[in-house]
Amino acid sequence: MNAKRITAAAIALFLAIFVVDWAWFLHRSSDPTVGNALGSVTYYYASALKDGKAEVYFDQPQTEVCVRSLFPHSGHSPCWYASRKNNVRTID
Repeated sequence: MNAKRITAAAIALFLAIFVVDWAWFLHRSSDPTVGNALGSVTYYYASALKDGKAEVYFDQPQTEVCVRSLFPHSGHSPCWYASRKNNVRTID
């Protein structure tokens, strides 16, 4: 096959997957019986100390809203991506 056809097919497949993911997100957002489209991930802040260690503030858990989909929608990260991040985030 031609390289242009392969590239066009790959782009068309990516767009089709994104459109289906977006439609499923809208369906889940509008119909509560299907399931909730939003999820959450809990993380904690930590402050770096001078000796190279970190002090974690477990008494102040933070919650990040995420989307249960393959791609980010409505300004939220997908839950699979948000949960892969470290649950302790260092602040300066």
